[in-house]
Amino acid sequence: MEIYNNEDEQLDAVRNFFRENGKAIVVGVVLGIGGLFGWRYWQSHQHTSLTTASVSFDNAMLQSENTAGLAAFIQANDNTYGVFGALKLAQDLVEKGDFANAKQQLQWAQTHTKDDNLLPAINLRLARIQLQEKQFDDALKTLDAVQKGGWFAQAQAIRGDVLVAKGDTKGARGAYTQAFEDNPSPVLKELLRIKLNNLAA
Repeated sequence: MEIYNNEDEQLDAVRNFFRENGKAIVVGVVLGIGGLFGWRYWQSHQHTSLTTASVSFDNAMLQSENTAGLAAFIQANDNTYGVFGALKLAQDLVEKGDFANAKQQLQWAQTHTKDDNLLPAINLRLARIQLQEKQFDDALKTLDAVQKGGWFAQAQAIRGDVLVAKGDTKGARGAYTQAFEDNPSPVLKELLRIKLNNLAA
């Protein structure tokens, strides 16, 4: 640390410091302020985009019988609202018996969701449609993505249904048993009991 004899030497040292480093300091300050404003702008933009998407989602749900309008909303919203829109449209299509297009919506939702808690629910719906369309191997592959957790019992129950459809009674019994032992809901537990009894008959 330098020791100065008087205030003039200190003042000269400060002037020299700013003369040598002034541009770098100014650039640093400008970049810092610019970065701060840029970050705030980006956050504001994200908030505005999500708010707009939320309003659009509400409108799309109110007019969900308009399939084309809901499909357009989904394509325009590559976010959670778009995924929920795709799930709603898939449900409507299943009710109309249009399993092929329902499957497309679920596959879109599957690849666009960023929510690890939502993905298993999407996979279960997709596997049910694949079972309905007799795409048994595809359904089993979809169910492989649903590991231990809150959705596991349902996944194993559907796996059992797929294996029954394939004629694999032993595999189905194993899947139903795993689902039964995974502490499912009372309703699912009773349903599994019936399915297991039917296999034993």
